[in-house]
Amino acid sequence: MLLKNMIKRSDMISCCLCKDAPCSDACPFINTVKVLRHVWFDNEDIAALELDDNPCINCDGQCEDACVKKGKVHIKGIIEKLINEVRPKAEIDIPVDYSRLKCDICGIEIENPFLLSSSVVASTYDMCARAFEAGWAGACFKTICSFDIHEASPRFSAITGDNGSIVGFKNIEQLSDHSVAENMEIFRRLKEKYPSKFILASIMGQYEEEWENLARLCEENGADAIELNFSCPNMQEDGLGSDIGQIPELVEKYTRAAKRGTKIPVIAKLTPNVASMSPAAEAAISGGADGIAAINTIKSVMGVNPFSYVSAPAVKGKSAIGGYSGLAVKPIALRFISELGQNTKMKGKHISGMGGIETWRDSLEFILMGSGSIQITTAVMQYGYRIIDDLKDGLNYYLAQMGIGSVKDIIGAGLDSVSETTDVLDRDSVLFPKFDIVRCIGCGRCVISCDDGGHQAIRFENRIPKLDGSRCVGCHLCMLVCPCDAIYPAEKRIQR
Repeated sequence: MLLKNMIKRSDMISCCLCKDAPCSDACPFINTVKVLRHVWFDNEDIAALELDDNPCINCDGQCEDACVKKGKVHIKGIIEKLINEVRPKAEIDIPVDYSRLKCDICGIEIENPFLLSSSVVASTYDMCARAFEAGWAGACFKTICSFDIHEASPRFSAITGDNGSIVGFKNIEQLSDHSVAENMEIFRRLKEKYPSKFILASIMGQYEEEWENLARLCEENGADAIELNFSCPNMQEDGLGSDIGQIPELVEKYTRAAKRGTKIPVIAKLTPNVASMSPAAEAAISGGADGIAAINTIKSVMGVNPFSYVSAPAVKGKSAIGGYSGLAVKPIALRFISELGQNTKMKGKHISGMGGIETWRDSLEFILMGSGSIQITTAVMQYGYRIIDDLKDGLNYYLAQMGIGSVKDIIGAGLDSVSETTDVLDRDSVLFPKFDIVRCIGCGRCVISCDDGGHQAIRFENRIPKLDGSRCVGCHLCMLVCPCDAIYPAEKRIQR
C-alpha cells in the first residue's frame, strides 16, 4: 500500500459510485465502478493489480460517455495512471488468505473486525441479512427499548466537502421503533440463518429491572453480547442515554443490573460529551462490564438557515441539538479511544471503536489506538454495505505487506506515541519543507499561507516558491495547503 495515494478523490471529479453503474455496463473489459471504488476507499494498489494489460489503449471511452456525470469523471485517465504509475510500485500481490483479519470480541471469534454500529443501518432482519451476506462480521442492532419511539421528519443534515461527499453528519434519530417482541424475533431469525455472525444487542432501560430484563431477553433469543446505550444524545426524556453516561455512578449501577440478567459479555457504550471518558469507563468496569464501546455522536448545532434562522434539520420551524458523526469526528473519537487504551484499569477489556470511520486506513488508526473491533454507521448510510469489500481488502493487503500475521498483533501498537501533554515533544530542532518543482504548478498558495498564517519564510520568484531557512520554523502549513502534493518533509532535522 502506497504511503501516499497518487490518485485523490478530487481527481475523480466527484464520482457518484453509482448503483448498477452505467460506466461498467458500457465497458466490455473491466468493472469500472469497482476500480473507482477501490481508488475512492484508499485501495489504489488493489485497483491497479486487478487490472490486466491496459484496457483503454484501443478504447474510445464508452465508459465516460455513459457516465451519469456526462464525461466529467476521467475514467480512462485514472485507469492509465493506475497501470503506469501505481502498479509498478506495488510491493506484493493481492493476498488470497483473509485469516489475518480474524479476531474476537470478549473471547468470541469473529471473521473480521467490522460490525455495523447500532443505528438505522442495523434495524431490520432484511438489512442485517444483506450486510451479513456482503461480508460484515456482525451487527450491533439498533437500540432496543420498551418505551414508545416517534421519530421526527426530517431528522438528518450534513456538511459536505468540495467533492460533495459528507464530511459531517447530524441526526436527531432515537431508538428502535419495533417492539421488544418484534426485535427478539429478528434475533432468532438472524441467529438461525447466520449462526457464525456476531449479534451485539444494544439496549436501553429506564430503571435497573428493565436493564436486567432486556439483557436476559436478548441472550435468550440469540444475542452474542450486550451493548449498553449510555450515550444517545437524542432522547426526549431526561435521565436516558447520554444523561446516564455523564454520571459514573449511574453507569456502574445500570451495568451491574444488566450483568445480573445475562452470562454473555456486556459492553458499555459511552458518550463523548464529557471532558474525560475514563471515569465512566472505570465505573462500567466496576459494574462488571467486559468492554467499552466509543464513541457515540457528539452534541451539535449545525446548518443555521440565514433566512429562517432555524438550524438543520428543521422540523416545522424548530430544530434541536443532535448527534454529530462522520469523518469530521474521527480525531475526537481517536482521542477518546487512546485515553481508554492507555488506562491501566482497562487492561484485558475489549474496546470497540467507532466515529468517523470510512476506509481501512481509518479503521487501522482505531486499532493502533487500542480498538479490538470496529463499528460503522455514517459511511454505510452514505455508500452502502458494499464498502465491506474495501475495508477487508485494504486492511488485509496492509497486514500482508507489513508481514503482520494477525490484526490482533497490532491492537494498541500506536499508544506509546500519544501523550496527554506536549512536554514530551522535542523543541530543539526544525524539519524544513522541500519543494518538488516538477509537481509544483506555481499557484502560490504556500506563499499566501506562509505570509498570512505563518512566518513569511517563502519567496515567490517567477512563480517558483523558494524557502528562506532563516525564517522557516518547520510548521508545515505550506504542505497542508498545497493542492498538488508538491511539498514534503526534508530527510534531516536541523538543530536550532
